[in-house]
Amino acid sequence: MLSSSRVSSEASSSDEVTAAGRAMDIGQVAATAGLVIDEVERAVVGKRPVLELVLTGLLADGHVLIEDVPGVAKTLIARSLASVTGLGFSRIQFTPDLIPSDLTGSAVPGPDGTPRFLPGPLFANLVLGDEINRSPSKTQAAALEAMEERQITVDGTSHQLPRPYFLLATQNPIETEGTYPLPEAQLDRFLVRISVGYPSPDDERVLLHRRIERGREQPVLRRVIDPGEILSMQAAVETVRAGADVVDYVVSIVEATRQHESLEVGASPRGGLALLRMARARAALSGRNFTTPNDVKTLAVSVLAHRLVLRTEAWGRGVREADVVTDCLATIPTPTTLTDDDVDVATARSAAAEPTSSG
Repeated sequence: MLSSSRVSSEASSSDEVTAAGRAMDIGQVAATAGLVIDEVERAVVGKRPVLELVLTGLLADGHVLIEDVPGVAKTLIARSLASVTGLGFSRIQFTPDLIPSDLTGSAVPGPDGTPRFLPGPLFANLVLGDEINRSPSKTQAAALEAMEERQITVDGTSHQLPRPYFLLATQNPIETEGTYPLPEAQLDRFLVRISVGYPSPDDERVLLHRRIERGREQPVLRRVIDPGEILSMQAAVETVRAGADVVDYVVSIVEATRQHESLEVGASPRGGLALLRMARARAALSGRNFTTPNDVKTLAVSVLAHRLVLRTEAWGRGVREADVVTDCLATIPTPTTLTDDDVDVATARSAAAEPTSSG
């Protein structure tokens, strides 16, 4: 029964998009991403790094887990991103009485008595799984096939999900009563885990003033791209190069987590693949067709920390998974290849060296 999930859906022509189109030019990826984030920032104030990370996860064709306290714009981020990109949107409020078919849909009798499949709320381009840790593991697991295989199987029949497909889940880390912690197998399916955090006092003043000025609760955002362009941006990420030094750096970081004394379980090969995917997407958002070690270093904590399992004694000492990743980064020499700063300097020098055209 869908009533228990409190699902709200928006119809979108993007449901008809099933395959990636031609890769967008890398420079256009950066420009388009900037337009998307600028428009979303009209609703979500002072959180550009967070928005960039969420968009990076989308362009890397992965899924994002936002873990933070209530009221810091987690739901607003998802709704705003869907509005600006034209992605079909659905929201699932996870509750203890939710069952798998509430998410996937089920076969129901048609007008002639023949069973027909009624899609559940997982059949949308952008799915917000609100407080995903409030439902039992069996219900949480119903999203696993959707996240990994981009399909839903009901009564032995597989149903393809729309493309692009992006699951953005949230959970509250400070309230554990009546919750079901996500098992490691499901956490590992999320490409990245992030925290939004409170706005600065200045940003909060801007937020309050904007609310007064617009005279309504929700801001009205304009659509700046369509789902087909998202697919073209995802295809462009696949053209971004990653040299042997970057690959070796990723392997070194992942291996260091497996050897760390504070961990029971280090990052899996899926963790290394996820780190490389996010690094290539970050490069594309920066307008580069090559990945730098700094792309990897900047993203390592967000991509790897939630995939690690602490030893009991380390947890008792207050060690966090993010601390372990930071420690691993400190012990591994960063490859001496181009960093983001090097790229900026080289670009500025190239622009300065260009001859000015005479009238």
